[in-house]
Parts: sequence; structure tokens; C-alpha cells
Amino acid sequence: MNSWRIAAGFLTTLPIRNPVGLSPKGLGRAAGWFPIVGLVLGAALMATWFLARLWFPDMLTGALVTLAWVALTGGLHLDGLADACDGLLATETPSRRLEILHDVRVGAFGAIGVALLLLLKAAAVGALIDPLPLLLAPILGRWSLLLGGVFSPARPAGLGADFRSGLTRRGLAAAALVTALAAGLLGWRGLLAFAVAHAVVFALFRAARVRLGGVTGDVLGAACELAELSVLLASAAKLQA
Repeated sequence: MNSWRIAAGFLTTLPIRNPVGLSPKGLGRAAGWFPIVGLVLGAALMATWFLARLWFPDMLTGALVTLAWVALTGGLHLDGLADACDGLLATETPSRRLEILHDVRVGAFGAIGVALLLLLKAAAVGALIDPLPLLLAPILGRWSLLLGGVFSPARPAGLGADFRSGLTRRGLAAAALVTALAAGLLGWRGLLAFAVAHAVVFALFRAARVRLGGVTGDVLGAACELAELSVLLASAAKLQA
């Protein structure tokens, strides 16, 4: 259960105290629990969706669920998304882009990226006819963090590299099973969301390899956010089986 506490304490704002001096490598060892943490987040978001719909129209429901999403995660991965937008979209050399990723200041690309993502999330949640995609989105988002660990890091001594070194085959297998089962339970829409999210995330990792020389911790955060958004958009799309 210590691994569960590490994963939940890092990925959420739940009052769970992590061990003192937790390293990225130690976090990688706990990564098998990431999709389970996503499941807990998804259950909380579904409850928020049900409650909000009792009193508010769809647009406000989407906004309130998105607000709860940010509150439950502390905006952890939004920070990575902002930095990744600033770094990946900069017309600079790969080494300079990595320096931009390290800059604590948020640039224009980062601010625009976060604003657009939150708007799209809120709109997509408001368009949902059932809340099950809210269960799948956080699971796939946390699974994408593990997927990124398979790619080569941009820095041999960075957060992404340390996290990658802590990953285990057993943890990856357990996380993959939970994610696949969650997608399968949603039927064809779940499988569609699964496929779309993977396509988007792999495209991001490929762009990071070309423009940064590999994956960084910020890119992992961006992958989580984009995977969640992909699930919501695929689920809200007006498609027929």
C-alpha cells in the first residue's frame, strides 16, 4: 500500500503524506498504481457531474466539473502543458527549447495552450450525455505518463529519465490491464477514445523527440492533459455505431 500512497499523494491533492525525500525513481516504482489513482479521480468527477446537473445547465456543469478536476489534481499537469507548449512551439534550437522548458515563467504559447485546453475540457464535459467518459479520461491520462517512460529522455539526468529508470515490467503490465479494461467497459466509444488518445500522445512524444531530443517531465504532464482531452472529445463527438 505504500506504492498506492506515493502515487495518490503525488497525483492528487488528497491529504496523503508522501515519504520524505521521495525521488522520481521511487515514483516510477509506484507508477503501476497511476491508473488506479485515475479511477478514483474519475469516480469523484462523475459524482460532481451528477450533482452539478441537478441544479445547473450543461455549460455550467462542464465548467464546475473542470474546476473540480483542477482542484483534485492541483493543476499538476497543466504546469507541464504550459511549459511544453512554450518549449515545443518555440522557433529555437533543441538545446534552447530545453532551456525554455526550465524557465519558471509562462510564455504566450503556454498561457494560450492551458486556456484552450480548459475551455475545450469544459465544453466537452458539458456535451456529454453520460458521465462514463469522466471515469476513463483520468485513467488514460495517468497511463500516458507510463507510456512516456518508454521513450528516451531528453536529458540523461532529468526528471523524465529518473522516472523511467524506476518503471517495472510488472507495474506496466498491471497499469495496462486496468486501462484496457476501463476502455473496454465503455464499449466501442471507449475503444475509440482509447485509440484517439494513444494517437495524440504518441504524436506528442514523436514531436518531443524531434524538437527536444526526447521526452521530459513537462512533456509527460502535457501528455496526460492531452490524453484526457482526447477521451472527452472522442466521447462527445456526434457519432453513431
